[in-house]
Amino acid sequence: MATISIPETIPSPIEDAELLRKAFVGWGTDENTIISILAHRSPSQRRLIREHYARTYGEDLLKSLDKEISGDFERVVLLWTLDPAERDALLANEAARKWHPGNNVIIEIACARSSEELFAIRRAYHARYKRSLEEDVAAHTTGDFRKLLVPLVSAYRYEGPEVNMTLAKSEAKILHGKIAEKAYSHEEIIRILTTRSKAQVIATLNHYNDEFGNPINKDLKTDPKDDFLSTLRAVIRCISTPEKYFEKVIRLAINKLGTDEGALTRIVTTRAAVDMKVIKDLYHKRNSVPLSRAISKDTSGDYEAMLLALVGQDDA
Repeated sequence: MATISIPETIPSPIEDAELLRKAFVGWGTDENTIISILAHRSPSQRRLIREHYARTYGEDLLKSLDKEISGDFERVVLLWTLDPAERDALLANEAARKWHPGNNVIIEIACARSSEELFAIRRAYHARYKRSLEEDVAAHTTGDFRKLLVPLVSAYRYEGPEVNMTLAKSEAKILHGKIAEKAYSHEEIIRILTTRSKAQVIATLNHYNDEFGNPINKDLKTDPKDDFLSTLRAVIRCISTPEKYFEKVIRLAINKLGTDEGALTRIVTTRAAVDMKVIKDLYHKRNSVPLSRAISKDTSGDYEAMLLALVGQDDA
């Protein structure tokens, strides 16, 4: 489901590091070389390139890139070059420090990653910021949002496929009752959404729909201007249908008045090696335009070239 293309014959990390160094020297930077190498290597391959580059040239590759490129192109290259856990730790820190209702980056990281991935992100966060992710989320959020977001980033859900249907029916009834009471931040709602396995949550949500005649997110739209309800809906979408969630983020980023490069860059760099193929298919079906073509229309230059390399240019 990934969209990055990796050559059948890959140069050694030593060769890649040397070519990248050459791209930085002389008059001007060779952006094409940067894209041709970094956009077509797996996380483990990029890690080896960074390790060899640091040993050979005495500088982190990311620092060299920061000196040579700028703007949206720099952002997409640097985010992509980071290890996935490092990248998510950086995104989570930025989101926590600038948090406001409607900023769902923390939800994306907490709900659309596996338990092992989230655990690795928390370790990377410790190493980078000398604090815990939970500590920073608690420090920068308030009230009901803190009640929900701290347990989300602290979660270590069971990943197995087993489902207890009796429990699903019971907890669907609990969810329906609390929503009917407008007790949207009740501890039982938060407990179910933050502790149950994703398979169990999905079974509960399916039973909710079957038993009460509405998808839960429809019942959570009683007040479209309520930021906490919007946050709950984002949590549910990220757990149950993450690809649809990410397609919507990209669609809004491209279709709004002026492209939201931050959102577009974030989704492409975090999903290109995961499920971007599914997101592309959903985008095409929903918008009747291939995603690559939409990106080409709304971006330009090296930034456009890097994005297209990550999402695949076959439909541009």
